[in-house]
Amino acid sequence: MKEQAFWFLARASGFTAYLLITASMIAGLVLKSRPFGAKLKAPIALDVHRFITTLALAAIGVHGLTLVADATVQITFGDLVIPFTAPYKPLWTGLGVIAADLAVIVAVSFPLKKRIGGRNWRRLHWATYSIFALSTAHGLAAGTDSAQPWAIRVYLGAVGAVAFATAWRAFAGQARPATPNPPAPKGANHVQDPNRPVAV
Repeated sequence: MKEQAFWFLARASGFTAYLLITASMIAGLVLKSRPFGAKLKAPIALDVHRFITTLALAAIGVHGLTLVADATVQITFGDLVIPFTAPYKPLWTGLGVIAADLAVIVAVSFPLKKRIGGRNWRRLHWATYSIFALSTAHGLAAGTDSAQPWAIRVYLGAVGAVAFATAWRAFAGQARPATPNPPAPKGANHVQDPNRPVAV
């Protein structure tokens, strides 16, 4: 009975982590886009994104710990860190380990944004697409519930939502109006338009 409880928690926390990873990606893509960008200041949008990412990491941690506690799959703590060492479907479990390791790296980068620079921080965040893809492959191939109709709908919905959010972000970036040139300060030197009449 106890082992069944751990196995149930491992499955539930795995799906919870996957949904939170999806939500984190969507938040990162959409919250700074229109119309949300006009209502949420950048620090608030970043805090929401960071909070969802933290919840996802917590769910990943619960998923890994319950798998260790469950004696049926015989996964060790080392298998949670080093990819492709788990005895249970090592390839697909290893992809999940890589996704978790990348998620930790991305989460750690949040407080280091100023130190590593905004451009490098944004480049690092491109890894979130790899995290999502690896998590999807891990869940589909290693999850025992993946063949269930409801699970298939979860994966299809997550992939569709991320694809839509990516398209939304790309469209919002193209549709964003150009920033007008600021007015010249008073007293600044101007080049006189030769076609403009000079007042006398």
